[in-house]
Order: sequence, then structure tokens, then C-alpha cells
Amino acid sequence: MTDLASLLLIFLTALLGGLLLQSLAILRVRARTQPQQTPFLGGHPPQKHAWSRYHVRYYPMTLLFIAFEMEMMFMYPWAVVFVREGGHAMAEMGMFLGILSVGVAYAWREGALRWQ
Repeated sequence: MTDLASLLLIFLTALLGGLLLQSLAILRVRARTQPQQTPFLGGHPPQKHAWSRYHVRYYPMTLLFIAFEMEMMFMYPWAVVFVREGGHAMAEMGMFLGILSVGVAYAWREGALRWQ
């Protein structure tokens, strides 16, 4: 009985999927005007290429943000483990924060934290 029910479920799923695809083909918008085809919100053509919008000075800040997000992502599970492990977990988190601190010190020295 379960084989018959499985086959029926597969058949109904395929049938429903086919019906949905056919209904989308029937109901789709066929004619689009020129302002609707442009990739810009206001209907005007873009003046710059999409990859050239952001200055390179934003990327080091992004990398620092990701580093701090990684730190916070590991802090909660560490706090749970710290209750059981004690000093060993404290030493591991100290090493992890030390490595992140070296990265922040390097970014600070290179001037990545200064806005111009």
C-alpha cells in the first residue's frame, strides 16, 4: 500500500508542478515598454557601471566588520562551553581574540579605520 501511495504522491506532485508552469506561461506579461526594460529604478539609463560605484576604501572596513562578526559568532558557543571547560576554554578564546587584535592593530596602522 505504501508503494501505491508514494507513486500517487509523485504523480500528483508532477501534475501540480506542470499545471503551475502552464498557468505561469498563460498569465505572464508579454509586452513590456521601454522604461520597464531599463535596469534602473527611475527609468533612466545608468550613468556608471555597477561595479564602479564603491570606492576601494570601503573594502577594508567591510573586512573588519566581517572579522568582528566572526568574533561575535564564536562568543556565544564559547560562553556555553566555558561553563564546562573553565580555564582551557579561556586560554583558547584568549588566543582567538589575540589573533583578531593583531588584525585590528594592522588595519589601524595602515589607516583603514580613518575616514578621509
